[in-house]
Amino acid sequence: MNAFKGKIALVTGGGQGLGQEICRSLAKEGALVIVADVNKQKAEKAAKWIKYQRGKAQAIELDVSDELSVKKVFDELDKQFGVLDILINNAGIDFTKSLDEILTDEWQKVLKVNLIGAFLMTKHAFSVMGKKEPGQVINICSTASKRAWANASAYHASKWGLLGFSHAAHVEGREKNIKVTALVSGGMKTPFILERFPEAEPNLQDPKNVAEVIKFVLSLPKETAIPEVMVIPMRETSWP
Repeated sequence: MNAFKGKIALVTGGGQGLGQEICRSLAKEGALVIVADVNKQKAEKAAKWIKYQRGKAQAIELDVSDELSVKKVFDELDKQFGVLDILINNAGIDFTKSLDEILTDEWQKVLKVNLIGAFLMTKHAFSVMGKKEPGQVINICSTASKRAWANASAYHASKWGLLGFSHAAHVEGREKNIKVTALVSGGMKTPFILERFPEAEPNLQDPKNVAEVIKFVLSLPKETAIPEVMVIPMRETSWP
């Protein structure tokens, strides 16, 4: 299938986990995928796999929390393609620490990557999107944007903020021919969770399933937008 043939898609945190599955899914549908990750080796490995499967991919090193790094990437994209069709703000970090344990620098780092990073990427994407076809931005928000649990205060603050930002960007984006969606995903079988909570695996979903929902959102008719969608595993424990 070639649902996204000719489209340029940039995925942050694309070197592993959900980001990697999103890259594979979009490349399979004909998109040229820009695999962006702060770890260049992981980005290159993910892009190499896509190329081996006869897809189109480029790997780039990107620190979403650094505006100079973000601007450099968008300058290069503008020169090479002149447009960006799809942006998936997937990059995210967390420190599993209580309020009295987490360091101020750690708290700030989580917000810089998870929230400010998505703002910077979206801000710069708005300048190169929607010129002909509608541009589309999807922010990975997590059920952490809806509820809260212990030892994740910085993560919750960043994801609640990201959910609000996504809706604000949706309002502004539709005037620029750009759709913005907040994708609230439940727990997935990715290193982000399993490296810290291996016992949670039976209650988690395959990230491929979430990537399929993203593909659905991106496939909607031009006149239709989904500002927010939630996709959780059947045995989700962070949601009623």
